[in-house]
Parts: sequence; C-alpha cells; structure tokens
Amino acid sequence: MEPTITRPGIRRHGPASRHGRSALRLVALAVWLTAAQTAAPAQAAGPPIRVGVLAYRGGDHANAAWEPTVRYLAERFPERGAEMVPLDLLGMDAAVQARGVDFVLTNTGNYVELEARHGVTRIATLHSARAGASGAAIGSAVIVRADRSDIRELGDLRGRTVMAIDPDAFGGFQIAWGAMLEAGVDPYRDLRELRFSGFPVDRVAFAVGEGEVDAGILRACVLEELVAEGRVDAGRFRVLGAGALPGFGCALSTGLYPDWPLARLASTPEELAKAVVVALFQMPGDHPAARAGGYDGWTVPLDYQPVHALFRSLRIGPYRSLREVSLVELAREHWEWLAAGALALLWWAVHSLRVEHLIKVRTAELRAANRDLRHEMAERRRAEETARERQKEMDHVARLSILGEMASNLAHELNQPLGAIANYARGCTRRLETGTVEPAQLAAITRAIAEQAERAGHIIARIRGFVRKRAARPEPMDLNEAVRAAILLCEPRARGDGVAIRPDLADGLPPVLADGVQIEQVVLNLIKNALDALEGGPSGAPPITVRTGLDGEGRVEVAVTDRGHGLTGEARSRLFDPFFTTKPDGMGLGLSICRTIVEAHGGHLWATDNQGEGTVMRFVLPAATGGQRIAGKEQRHAG
Repeated sequence: MEPTITRPGIRRHGPASRHGRSALRLVALAVWLTAAQTAAPAQAAGPPIRVGVLAYRGGDHANAAWEPTVRYLAERFPERGAEMVPLDLLGMDAAVQARGVDFVLTNTGNYVELEARHGVTRIATLHSARAGASGAAIGSAVIVRADRSDIRELGDLRGRTVMAIDPDAFGGFQIAWGAMLEAGVDPYRDLRELRFSGFPVDRVAFAVGEGEVDAGILRACVLEELVAEGRVDAGRFRVLGAGALPGFGCALSTGLYPDWPLARLASTPEELAKAVVVALFQMPGDHPAARAGGYDGWTVPLDYQPVHALFRSLRIGPYRSLREVSLVELAREHWEWLAAGALALLWWAVHSLRVEHLIKVRTAELRAANRDLRHEMAERRRAEETARERQKEMDHVARLSILGEMASNLAHELNQPLGAIANYARGCTRRLETGTVEPAQLAAITRAIAEQAERAGHIIARIRGFVRKRAARPEPMDLNEAVRAAILLCEPRARGDGVAIRPDLADGLPPVLADGVQIEQVVLNLIKNALDALEGGPSGAPPITVRTGLDGEGRVEVAVTDRGHGLTGEARSRLFDPFFTTKPDGMGLGLSICRTIVEAHGGHLWATDNQGEGTVMRFVLPAATGGQRIAGKEQRHAG
C-alpha cells in the first residue's frame, strides 16, 4: 500500500516567466535547426526508424492518432523509413530495456520512470492544441454519474469504490492520487475499494456509467474525446471539482503537467536524434499528422520538475526508495503515537520495578512465614510427641490404678491356687511318711499341683502383660479374646461383690486392627465402672452383661450393660471430661483415656441409658481391611 503523502502544489508560470521561456525556446530551436541542417545530409540508409507509442486507448486508437506522425517521419527519411510500435506500459519498459525501438512517445509519468530506469532522454515535447498558458496539457478528471448528488468533491470519495487505469498511469491515476491526498483521502487506505481496469481507458467510463463503481479516474480530455466519438453521453457524467485553465478546453479535477515527450534511447545515434527533432519542429501546425494526433506541433522539451515533485511526494518511480522512512521522519509524522508509546513504556517500566520490589518483599515475608511455620510445626511435633508420651504414661497409670483397686481380689485369686498347691504338697508328704503312698494317687496329686501352679502362672502373666509399659502395636485381633481377658481380670472382684459377669459374644466377627492390651484396658475399665455402679447395692444384684456384635455400618461393637444407679444429666454431659468423676476417691481419667484409645483406633465410645435402670457403655471399632472372618464357635469362659 502506498504511503500517505501530501502532494506539493503544481508549478505554474506568470506572464514574465512565459516571455522568458518563449525566448529560451527560440534560442534552443535555432541551435537545433543549425545542428540539424549540418547533420541531415550525413544520414545514410539503414534499418527503419522504430517509434514505440503508448497505446493508452488500445492499438486502434494509437494507430489512428499516431500513425500519421510516424508516416510523416518516414517521408522525411525515405532512405530508412519509419514504423510505429504500439505498446502498453509493461511492453514499453520491455522494449526500451531490449533496445527494440529507437524513440518512445509516451505519457509524462512513464517517461520519468524510463528516464530513471533506462536513461532515456527527452528531445521534444508535444505542443497540444489544448495546452494551458504554461504549455502543460496533462491532468486528471475524476468522473461520477451526474445523478450522484452525494459525491461533490474529492473528499467525498472516502469509503467509495473508485476505478483507475493502472497504478503507473500518469494522467489515469497518479495525478489524481496526488490531488486526492491533498483533499485528505488516501486511495490505498480510505477507499472501500480501488480497482484498476487496465488499457484501454474506455472501460473506466463504461464502469462508472453502468454503476459498477462510484467514481473513475481518466486522463483529462479523454471524456471529451469519448463524447466527440459518440461513445458516451456527456449529460450522464460529471467531473468532480470541475475547473478550466486559460487555453485548456477540458474539464479538470487536478492541475496540469507537461505533455507527452518524444525521447530517444541511450543507444540511439545522436545524429539521428537531431535529424528527427528538426523534422518534427518543421511540421506545420495544420499538418494532417498534427490534426490526427490532436496537437499543434512540437516544441523544445519542457521542464519536467513538477513531475519529479509529484513522484517524490508520492514516493513512486525514481523515488520509491523514499518509502523506507527514516526514524526522524517517522518520529515527526507519528510523534503523538510515539509519545503515547513512550509513556506506556515508562509506566510499564515503573510498574515492573514496583512489581519486582513487591515480589521481593513478599518473597522475604513468605520465607519468614515459612521459617516460622517450620518452627511451629517442629514445636507442634514435639508437643505431639510429648502428648503421646504423657498419654502412654496416663494409660499406664490408669492400668496400675485399676489393678490397685482390684489388688485384694487379685491376691485372693492367687491365694486359691497357692493354697491348693500347699494342701496337695502336705497330703503327699504325710502319705510318704506313713508309707501308704500308692503310685496312682501320687501321680494324681502331682498333676493337681502342676495344674494349680499353671493357673497361678497364667494369672501373674496376665497381670504383668496388663501393667507392662510398652508402645502400642496395632495388629489384626479377635475382639472377643480381649473381652474374655478383661472378664478374667475382673471376675475375682465380681465374685467378692456377689455380682456375675455374663459374656454374650457373637460368633464370626471380623478382626479389628488394634493393640490388644489397650482394647483390653478399655473393656476392663468399663466393667470396673459397672461394678462400681452396683457397689453398695442389695445382694443378688442383676449380672453385668458384656455383648459383642456388628452395628448397622459393619463395625464391631462392644456393649457393657449394668443395672446400677445410672447417670445424672450433669454426669452425662461431662462423662468424658478429664478429671471429672462421681466417685469420692476417683481420679477422673478412666473414661477420658478410654475415649482417646478408641478414637485413636478409628472408633467411637459413648454412653446411653439402659431400659429400666442403669447404663450401657458402647464402643465400636472398624473391621480390619481385607481381614478374614473368624470361623468357628466362640468359647465362653466363666472364670
């Protein structure tokens, strides 16, 4: 897309400058004529003079307009002759590059391109019958349909569809491009669509007339030529910004530039070029060739600097390299955006520094918090270790306390096998002393002594295992076995109090993952509390029932039921609080420790009222994962 450039004003000459230029032309013409008269006799026979002509309206129009001019040259050079080569813009460039022609007759813009690219040199300029006072005759007419009241000037073309001849067409696009930029419309940015029809230029007028496009760009005077030929209706079109310059009889939307030049190639002999110029300068204004081409003759080359100024402003042709905008130009043209970008960059830099500072501060705070957290976690782990150790100590103390309370009954339990052993030993001694010992009787006595000794050893082993201080070792166990062991330890006191302990143990219970000594301690404490609740009651009290089974969630349940004095509302609400007790000499730690043990095994301990009177203490433990159900009939032990 072409850059948006504001085209400088078209150079015009006042009356004084016109007189000076006319004098210059006369002097130049005299020089050319003198040189040509000297050189003309030197012309020798050779190949035909080839003249490349820009066929901007097609080959037929080019032949009609320029064939008479080329025929005129052929008549002036009978020894060589002359021929016309109709070309479009691309063909013109290719022919000059290949040196396929000797001279080119082309539009002003194309000549400047060829001059810069291939070094062609203008030797004459058309003197148009419609030329302005300065001799310039090339401009652009931007046409719209006459009924388009919404498009009055070039600025109204914004957002419209416009058709032109070709991006390289001088009068058919480039002059109008510069004028549109002056009106604030960039055809490459501000139009809805920019189309190029290519040659011939008639297509543009037809497209506008049929409503295919909103506006079209023609070389000045082309519309008038089409009207004169009867190809279009003059009343159907309107030229935007239509104006007329003195001496120029066509409607214009732009200023005027020099007319078409005749240029020679760098390879064309200078003598031939001089002779051709002299021949053209000598053509009368009313010659048929001039009338066919619509011009009044030929003149010395005009000043083409206005064309260079236009191309420089559009940055096309020889000045295409100017599209590489320098940093200074970019800053001058877009300083508002650059200032906004600089402010945004400054804000971003300040924001980044602030964020980096905040990150450092937050990182330091997080490190400090993390350090404090690690210290706190270490302290918490030490506190938990201390609590566990104290819990073990309390468990141990609780077990010793239970045994202390049951010491007399346990001593009585041990005295029975010891007394039996003593009696059997004395009886055996008397029989030996009297000599009335029979071997069979002696064997029976010794077996009885061994049984009583084993009984006493089992009692001592249970007591030692119960009171021994050790770490908890959870493993799959049969909860019924822990219940039986606790009952055996409590039976001596129960017999002394005249209370029976009745086990009701379910068969086939799944194992639980637990420490056997701790669970035995829980059951023992619950049975002891039940005995305490019956203490001081009438003889023949109802038995204490210890049941096992499964609850509704598949957990193993143990229930200890008594028919004692029950619990008050305050006792029920504070039953498991440490150091709360309803006994005059109690420590208030038993049930608190039992709940801690049960919850550590993933279970739950609670108390409910027994139907009628008394209390039911229950706890549940989850079954061991993947454990095997214990098969077989559970054996009941009574003592």
